Amino acid sequence: MRLFFDPNINASLQTFILSEEESKHIIRVLRMKTNDKLVVLNGKGASFTCEIKEYHSKKCELRILKVDQDLPLDYSIHIAIGPTKQMDRMEWFIEKATELGITEISLIACKNQERTKLKIDRLLKKAVSAMKQSQRTFLPKINDIVDLKSFVKSNPNGLIAHCRDEDKHTFHQDFSKTNCPILIGPEGDFTKEEIELALNNGYKAITLGENRLRTETAGLYACMFAKTLIE
Repeated sequence: MRLFFDPNINASLQTFILSEEESKHIIRVLRMKTNDKLVVLNGKGASFTCEIKEYHSKKCELRILKVDQDLPLDYSIHIAIGPTKQMDRMEWFIEKATELGITEISLIACKNQERTKLKIDRLLKKAVSAMKQSQRTFLPKINDIVDLKSFVKSNPNGLIAHCRDEDKHTFHQDFSKTNCPILIGPEGDFTKEEIELALNNGYKAITLGENRLRTETAGLYACMFAKTLIE
C-alpha cells in the first residue's frame, strides 16, 4: 500500500483528517477514492493502516483500521555537520542518511563555512520522502543551525573528524551506539581553535580514512560506519 506521513496521527483516534498537503496528493495526483486503503506513518515508529472515509482535495478523512508500533530504537546516530554552500548537496546527505537510519542531524555554524542559513522545512521534506521511500518508520530529528560552541557544550563527549595532521583514533575504537555525536566540519574544515574546543569538551579525534572527503560524503561515511558497528 502507498505510504503517507502525518506527525499528528496517533493510536487513540478512530478517524483522522490528513494534512492539506497529503490530502491534495491523495485526491488530485493519485485519484484515490472512498474505501481505498493506505498507510500513514507518524515518524515515531507507528504505521496506521487506514481507508478513506470521506475525501476532499484539501481534507481527506481516514478511518483507522490497524496500528502497528515498532519498538523504540536502541541506538542513536547523531551527525552534527557544517552546511555546504550548495543546498542540493546538503539535501542529498539528508536523503541518504535517512535511508540508512540516522536518528538525528544537527547543523552547526563554524568559522570556515559559507552558508549560515538553511530552510529546515525543505530539509525535513527530503527526510520525510526518504523515510517513506525506504519504508522506515522513524523520522530523524533535524535541528536548526547553532554555533559550534553551543553545540559541544550541550552535547559533550562525542567524536570529531577533521583533516589536520594530528593523532587520531579509528572510528570503531571510540564510537558508542548511544550519546555519541559525530562532528563533521564544513568545506573549509574546522579551525585549530574549534578542534581544541571540541577536545576540551570530551570529544575524540577520529580518522575517516586516508582520502580527503567532501563534507556531505564524510557525513554519510560516518553514518554508514556507525550503522555497521551497531548491527
